[in-house]
Amino acid sequence: MDQLKKEAIIILDFGSQYTQLIARRIREFNVYSEVVSPEIDLKSIKEKNPRAIILSGGPSSVFSDDAPDFDKNILNADIPILGICYGLHLLVHHNGGAVNSTGKGEYGFAEVDFTKGNAITEQMSDTSNVWMSHMDQVTKVPDGWQVIATSANGVVAGLINRKQNKIATQFHPEVSHTEEGGQLLKNFIFKIAKCEKNWTPSNFIKEQVKKIKEKSGDENILVGVSGGVDSTVMACLINRSVGNKCTAVLIDNGLLRKAEAKNCVNALKNGLGIDVHLFDESKLFFSRLKGVIDPEQKRKIIGDQFIKSFDRIAAEFGNYKFLGQGTLYPDIIESGVSASKSAHVIKSHHNVGGLPDDLEFGLIEPLKDLFKDEVRAVGKQLGISNELIFRHPFPGPGLGVRVIGEVTKDRVSILQEADHIYMEVLKKTGEYDNIWQAFAVLVPVKTVGVMGDQRTYENLVALRAVTSVDGMTADWYKMPSDVLSEISSNIVNNVKGVNRVVYDVTSKPPGTIEWE
Repeated sequence: MDQLKKEAIIILDFGSQYTQLIARRIREFNVYSEVVSPEIDLKSIKEKNPRAIILSGGPSSVFSDDAPDFDKNILNADIPILGICYGLHLLVHHNGGAVNSTGKGEYGFAEVDFTKGNAITEQMSDTSNVWMSHMDQVTKVPDGWQVIATSANGVVAGLINRKQNKIATQFHPEVSHTEEGGQLLKNFIFKIAKCEKNWTPSNFIKEQVKKIKEKSGDENILVGVSGGVDSTVMACLINRSVGNKCTAVLIDNGLLRKAEAKNCVNALKNGLGIDVHLFDESKLFFSRLKGVIDPEQKRKIIGDQFIKSFDRIAAEFGNYKFLGQGTLYPDIIESGVSASKSAHVIKSHHNVGGLPDDLEFGLIEPLKDLFKDEVRAVGKQLGISNELIFRHPFPGPGLGVRVIGEVTKDRVSILQEADHIYMEVLKKTGEYDNIWQAFAVLVPVKTVGVMGDQRTYENLVALRAVTSVDGMTADWYKMPSDVLSEISSNIVNNVKGVNRVVYDVTSKPPGTIEWE
């Protein structure tokens, strides 16, 4: 077992939209957390030697036929457990209590009174606002349990079984809407589970350097880079581990931003001293994407060609047994690799679900346990410049998932120009650093316009900008109107083929950050 994961908190995912947020909140306290399927058995959990278990919320009812299956022995394990929302219902239902649907439920903000005198509510107010999100509620408290929180509507909002070290809340402490949710989680992590703070960037780097050396041995590692935060940090980490046994390859698939390939090579080679080589494979990618409009198919084609190109290029360099990739934890979760059957697969990622079965490389993915902000913290610890670290995220399939519909060289060229103008205005006006991710999308519709007294029928470009911590949830950015006006005017006046610009005001959830 990894040394850093000995202080782990295991989260059983029963399908809540907030499950990944629970994991992220725990890590903010420098404690490792891991999301697993509820189908995991107690034996497998104990092999991870966790400090505690958290049962997530979920859309099901404990007494419905479609309630997720799980190992009931987990509820009786001699390990501290925190049940959240549906997790509370499970603990009550399987310990002789009663959970029923009154037809009302509580959704959104609720005022809750807390009973003090126990570790879980230490340093919390007597009354506080919390976030509720479920129709069912406790109608009978099981023996051995005490109520520690009650909503203004008389709903049981929190329970504790001191003898068994089990706690449960009807509300969601992980969301920012719960005013003192962070304190409650902190109390559970350190006062109940007795965790230590060892999940830090410096510890992570030390352990990964050791693991990379052990896994690769004397073999060479081929590293795929794109110029984005993830691949840059990954390449720097592998380069620190094995030095000249690491060779970075940038495949220009034709789906990068304007001048991306050239800028990336300069930054990695001249800025970080990484041996990087550029290969133009754009014709192959465009050929395979011809006529393809389904986003999942596009992702898999791009991922498949990415590996095929690496296979051929690797042969030119010599004997490379390992491939380094910048896979992140959200990539794995959103691809359904570690999620429960109750959670939907949101999208596949070319470096997770799109790899061919006959992959000829052993994979080295040193960042696969990290969220995006953790990657940035590691990058800063590695000495990478802020300009590279705080660059907006860029998807693995590149502009292939920002050109909606068929991907052609001409359509990508239009988007590259529009996106370039968008980024330049954001940087000039100082808005770039206020935004977690911003990008343009080419929409497969044409709209009527008037330019120079003549009627036009050209492309629609959508602008997207969001604020976020780790990409798991996001709010649309309230862009100043004068900045939007300048961006729109510059794009329409300078990008041939575009006559209309719109701004996306959708948050995540319900939407995703990317359009495809």
